[in-house]
Amino acid sequence: MSFASETKKELTWIHERSDCQISEFAAVVSSIGVIVKQDGRLSIVMETENVATARRIYTQLKEMLNLSAEVVVRRKMRLKKNHVYGIRLSESQALSMLEQLSWRDMPMTEGHLPFRIPPHTHTQALRAYLRGIFLAAGSVNAPGSSSYHLEVQVPSQEHAKYVQSLLNSYQLNAKFFQKKKAYIVYLKEGEKIVDFLSIIGAHQALLKFEDTRILKGMRNQVNRLVNCETANMNKTISAAVRQLESIRRLEATVGLSSLPDHLREAAELRLRYPEANLQELCSHLHNRVSKSGLNHRFRKLIELADQIQP
Repeated sequence: MSFASETKKELTWIHERSDCQISEFAAVVSSIGVIVKQDGRLSIVMETENVATARRIYTQLKEMLNLSAEVVVRRKMRLKKNHVYGIRLSESQALSMLEQLSWRDMPMTEGHLPFRIPPHTHTQALRAYLRGIFLAAGSVNAPGSSSYHLEVQVPSQEHAKYVQSLLNSYQLNAKFFQKKKAYIVYLKEGEKIVDFLSIIGAHQALLKFEDTRILKGMRNQVNRLVNCETANMNKTISAAVRQLESIRRLEATVGLSSLPDHLREAAELRLRYPEANLQELCSHLHNRVSKSGLNHRFRKLIELADQIQP
């Protein structure tokens, strides 16, 4: 089961007071509810690929609104060929549902249901509304993915702006864009996704996401430190190799005894400790010379060696 599916399954275990349940259900209807006409009869259909969400919708219709919906299961013919669960309400049932949602004036015309402000707008109800939007039309990348991404899909720009403003009332930095005939509201920051999961009540998913995110951050930090250390080591080795080549050329041509005392001392030290870094070499000189001072001596030796004709 994917991380998104696990999160939705957890959310379906939440039971709150009736006004919050109504807000959650209103979010589901407004995001995936479609009015269709078949054999001259109108009905409302809500489709989802998530079985936990489908079960939640059916249960809420039956227990909260006292409506017995028809459930239709079909298999997608493209891509992953997942099952799609359709919950269908007849015209009379649909009108009853809209009445109970306080959407009495909603026109029964084919297509997505027009956006309506949630029937309850206190804090807990709005959190439930966000939970319903995610249950019906949301997805989130697994926390171990290469990037963080959470999104919900809604059918209209007006609805997208409302969801964006609702998310941003919690400082989540939500944005949206149009994709074909739908609108995608999304979050891209790991911390904001964690906050969103907390807001909608997905606490187990939150802990899993946060644990993985912390481990991922630690692993990246270790990798950066290792890469930095490796780069420094390679730099030290390359410098030492060039110094040794220059010193041996001087030794073979003019002889180290011809060098000034301070340069001869540096050359002999490098020959004695070919793999040591500057700090280690300075310690063998009892720190009489600083790292920059010793490095200056090596640069001078390299310059002298470069002046010798091969």
